[in-house]
Amino acid sequence: MPEFMRDAEFWVLVAFVIAIAFLVYKAGGIITGALDQRAVKIKGELDEARRLREEAQAALAEYQRKQRDALNEAAGIIAHAKAEAERIAAQGARDIEAAIERRRRLAVEKIALAEAKALGELRSAAVDLAVAALRRALAQDLDAQRRTALIDEAIANLPPTLH
Repeated sequence: MPEFMRDAEFWVLVAFVIAIAFLVYKAGGIITGALDQRAVKIKGELDEARRLREEAQAALAEYQRKQRDALNEAAGIIAHAKAEAERIAAQGARDIEAAIERRRRLAVEKIALAEAKALGELRSAAVDLAVAALRRALAQDLDAQRRTALIDEAIANLPPTLH
């Protein structure tokens, strides 16, 4: 036998190699299984992370679309409100113009009525003044016979003037 086989250190080395080989043989499956399980777990976590990322991107895209829709709707509402405000302002201006025209017509009518009333009062005053002057003139200048003739003549002319 060779000399190295007689040495105790050699047999310790052989025992150590056999022990390691046995450990690798027995623990290799466990380590490989653990590593495989870890790889499967990591792959699952990566798949889950990828799925969550895709869901987050889909949710982000949905919220961005909703935001664009909301902004478009808000712009539409603002445009409608502006158009409605302009329409109301135009209607208000027309209403004011109509009210001013009605008040102007009423003022013209009131002025015309006041003029007619003043003219009527002036005519009435002129008639009253003329009648008073005529009475005075008749009372002073006419004798009784002439007054009676004038009264009779006025009564005779009365039916044609009344028709």
